[in-house]
Amino acid sequence: MAADSLLSGLLDIRAAAVPFLVAAVAFYFMVEQLSYHRKKGPLPGPPLVVPFLGSVAPMIRDPTAFWDAQAARAKRSGAGLAADFLVGRFIVFIRDSELSQRVFANVRPDAFHLIGHPFGKKLFGDHNLIYMFGEEHKDLRRRIAPNFSPRALSTYAALQQRVILAHLRRWLDADGKGGAFPIRVPCRDMNLETSQTVFAGPYLSEEARRRFAQDYNLFNVGLMAMPVDLPGFAFRRARQGVARLVRTLGECARESKARMRAGGEPECLVDFWMQDTLREIEEAAAAGRPPPAHTDDEEIGGFMFDFLFAAQDASTSSLCWAVSALDSHPEVLARVRAEVAAAWSPESGEPITAEKIQGMRYTQAVAREVVRHRPPATLVPHIAGEAFQLTEWYTVPKGAIVFPSVYESSFQGFPDAEAFDPERFFCESRREDVAFKRNFLAFGAGPHQCLGQRYALNHLVLFMALFVSVVDFRRERTPGCDDPVYMPTIVPKDGCAVHLKQRCANFPSF
Repeated sequence: MAADSLLSGLLDIRAAAVPFLVAAVAFYFMVEQLSYHRKKGPLPGPPLVVPFLGSVAPMIRDPTAFWDAQAARAKRSGAGLAADFLVGRFIVFIRDSELSQRVFANVRPDAFHLIGHPFGKKLFGDHNLIYMFGEEHKDLRRRIAPNFSPRALSTYAALQQRVILAHLRRWLDADGKGGAFPIRVPCRDMNLETSQTVFAGPYLSEEARRRFAQDYNLFNVGLMAMPVDLPGFAFRRARQGVARLVRTLGECARESKARMRAGGEPECLVDFWMQDTLREIEEAAAAGRPPPAHTDDEEIGGFMFDFLFAAQDASTSSLCWAVSALDSHPEVLARVRAEVAAAWSPESGEPITAEKIQGMRYTQAVAREVVRHRPPATLVPHIAGEAFQLTEWYTVPKGAIVFPSVYESSFQGFPDAEAFDPERFFCESRREDVAFKRNFLAFGAGPHQCLGQRYALNHLVLFMALFVSVVDFRRERTPGCDDPVYMPTIVPKDGCAVHLKQRCANFPSF
């Protein structure tokens, strides 16, 4: 009898709680919708949003379609802006180039904070180059700049070419097994080895490189996953992988310091960096000052990871689009081949020198057009640290994530922008790189503009020069093969499948 009474009481409590829970959920839904509409103001956007999650499901399911829809909404409205909601965050998509420039120019504590990824601080950690402001940021960029000097780039060029040729040899051997050969993953693997070799040189053992590749793959998967920071989820594995990568690169910095202190010559990026860092540490010690900021080994490892992240997937994207564009434009391919052949031969037994790279003006124009036509990182997310008046009629609310679209900017201003036309950067009478500089945002703008853009363009030029010289190729054309998909940077939908065969009589070796 007592048990029956207890059960009856519990059922009564549950029945009474149901209306309360329904009312609480309804109230939460109403408050969230009102908050969203208050922040959205006159911007185009969904009339209602899914509580908390917002549009995250369609974004993860098909990122290309999601961001295309944002761009179309911003264009149709004439505002150049669109609003949406993602995992508890109000977002603003920016299509207009001048508004994107305003964001890039106002990266400071009381305006916009570059975040690189909507949940980047959880992935990369708080102490990261992209999260810095003001004098601290300027000072660190000043100290990093010599890593991309002409002397340093010349050193890297020889390393890059050895890695590229080794991978092209593997590609040719793999393609000989029959069928089209998708190059996206092989390009990614080649770029990872290039980054390891150029950035860390002799300080990574073969075993360390293998673990490095595994952890970087975990990071890549986590970038595109739901941001669930719990055991067993891809996002947590990515965060743990980043921590291991930073420790590994920090150990490389420690070993480089020891070698540079002993009088060794720089062989890779960390050597150039540590050579200058040791000089500054010694000058500080002689003056009785503490060591300069940001000279700790693991902190330097974190900055090196920033370089790796910036170079890796963006470069993979550009190499794939370059191959696709050269196949689609045989007249461009012929001119690149002729220019490279006039400067270098696969039978020379020597790498392409820095001077010869600089002389390949048309190939450089092709590289810039590849990056303009298909900017790898299409969006550069920032968070509003404070409310910011972006236009006369719209203020971005504090805490909103804004997404300047460098992809959309690439198709504004430039004449016949949809066409792949390297002449726009080659012909002296056009000089579109000057006339439409404010629309060419693939490397960003303002205080956080990419420090390594010369390295990135050199890598693309070197890859094209070697690829067209040693390989005959044909794109496997299928419907939609060149539709952009996010991986996490944009790449051809089919992974850029090609048929390859050796073009030169003797494969280069040096």
